Amino acid sequence: MQTRAENNQEREKSMNIAAATGNKNKIKEIREKLSGLKWINVLSLTELGIDPEIEEDADTFTGNALIKAREICRLTGMASIADDSGLVVDALNGKPGVYSARYGGPGASDMDRYQLLLKEMKSVPQGSRSARFVCAIAIVLPDGREYTAEGICEGVISLEPAGDRGFGYDPVFLLPEKGRTMAQLSMEEKNSISHRGRALEKAAAILKEITAR
Repeated sequence: MQTRAENNQEREKSMNIAAATGNKNKIKEIREKLSGLKWINVLSLTELGIDPEIEEDADTFTGNALIKAREICRLTGMASIADDSGLVVDALNGKPGVYSARYGGPGASDMDRYQLLLKEMKSVPQGSRSARFVCAIAIVLPDGREYTAEGICEGVISLEPAGDRGFGYDPVFLLPEKGRTMAQLSMEEKNSISHRGRALEKAAAILKEITAR
């Protein structure tokens, strides 16, 4: 049972933080990883009633994450957290990279994008299909402080899709040590090894330090 002093201390360091995404899957992952920080309240853009058009024109994941976090912080006056993530495929010279969400053009679905990827990888042999998911997270505070973190998950591009969990390129991202694609993992398994999960662990440590001051 907490003492009154402990309750007061927790209230004093409580923080609402705006997550710069409307993606329900991402919000779920963010809340899951930050759940250990009981004083952090993550609010989605939907809950905040905003749907801004933000041009992500940086050439790095970290640059794009900062663009989004800065804008959401400006619009809400709140601390903000944003991520930019994507798939980097060695045989395609790093593509789709920062264009992962736009790969295949406007209107392309997740399936359209990973089917296009498999088509471009058709002639690439199994031993040369290395790839990695990269996630950069930015935290921006109203007082101007900015923090970034990065998480990486190594794997290979499978020959065909498998699994119906996850989203994005998960059905074609094979984890050799598990013999399964990311889309075949439970949420708990995915969060323990995913690029976003690893970046969020670092972000959680940053937020813990910020609110401890």
